[in-house]
Amino acid sequence: MNVVIVRGVLSRAPELRELPSGDRLAQLEVTVRHPDRATASVPVALFEPPVRTLALASGTEVVVTGQVRRRFFRTPAGTGSRTEVVADQVIPATHRKRVRTALEAAAAVISTDDG
Repeated sequence: MNVVIVRGVLSRAPELRELPSGDRLAQLEVTVRHPDRATASVPVALFEPPVRTLALASGTEVVVTGQVRRRFFRTPAGTGSRTEVVADQVIPATHRKRVRTALEAAAAVISTDDG
């Protein structure tokens, strides 16, 4: 099972990229702060992002649901890798009903994969 939920603040506005395949990818950085732990920056990828996600501004609090993925790529120095969250949804935290629905869907995935 690979389910992740991240709640934090966008460190910067989403960046849209077009891949060689023609797919569109939004890259985001979500900063997660916790009073008892170090601040973490979580890279997030969202394929075929809706326009409303691309309109989010730096500093917006969001909830992200998705899966953790590590991808490998070629660099001039050899092979590189990056661990990121591949998002199913990126929702502004102020949209409480949408957040609740996304969290319930994530919980359902977890509970159906118990055995």
